[in-house]
Amino acid sequence: MKTSLKKRIYKIIFESKTAAGQLYDIMLIISILTSVTCVMLQTVASIQLQFGKLLSITEIFFTAIYTLEYIIRLWCAPKPAKYAKSFFGIVDLLGVLPTYISIIYPNMRFLQAIRILRTLRIFQILRLTKYEQDANDLIQAFHSSRRKITIFLLTILALVVILGSVMFMIEDADAGFTNIPISIYWAIVTLTTVGYGDIAPTTPLGQSIASLIMIMGYCIIAVPTGIVTVQFAEEKKNHNPKQKCNNCNKEISEPNANYCSNCGNAIQQNKQQNHT
Repeated sequence: MKTSLKKRIYKIIFESKTAAGQLYDIMLIISILTSVTCVMLQTVASIQLQFGKLLSITEIFFTAIYTLEYIIRLWCAPKPAKYAKSFFGIVDLLGVLPTYISIIYPNMRFLQAIRILRTLRIFQILRLTKYEQDANDLIQAFHSSRRKITIFLLTILALVVILGSVMFMIEDADAGFTNIPISIYWAIVTLTTVGYGDIAPTTPLGQSIASLIMIMGYCIIAVPTGIVTVQFAEEKKNHNPKQKCNNCNKEISEPNANYCSNCGNAIQQNKQQNHT
């Protein structure tokens, strides 16, 4: 009886294939969005002054519900430890922890907005599995590019340290370059072309260096994008290798082509031969 109940609850909570499971996930996402909205409204002074008590009660209610749900998930999961260490298990735990931590550190309650991550379950509801391979290719592209990106970031780090140190020696403290860390901060802001304007060089040499850094910034921003894009294209190519004509050995650029554009050989015959 107990095992049967656990299985039924497991199917509803963890699986979205059933009608009950889909309904549960949809209600869960609606409640999460409502809860996050309440947390954000608490930071608006006028709303907090008028509805603060109601919003606090609402948040306590949602926290109690999510705490109970987390305990039930641990109870009905075949391997509770595996669920607790999984991505969604950690996200579910982070959805309730800030409320309890806020008992000691009151400002931590605003981290309750992190439970918005739980809405990622919408991918399970909508069954967006057709995008799973593309997501895996993108992840693999980042993983394969990690050494190049690491070298790039280390190079940028060394560059901003050098530029910041140079600007500290050139510019006066009155311009805002009071120390090397502040100067490095300025170099990062300038190199990324953000340009807050809180610190600006005043000497001709400093302005010339700043101009050079800005131009470099436009070039540098494109580097990591290019690295990942090339690697992503490589991953896609590995998963979808181009087909060749059996007659003339020419690569077929169009995936849905029926005939080779070079010799007119039937491509469908090639596909059938490849499958066999």
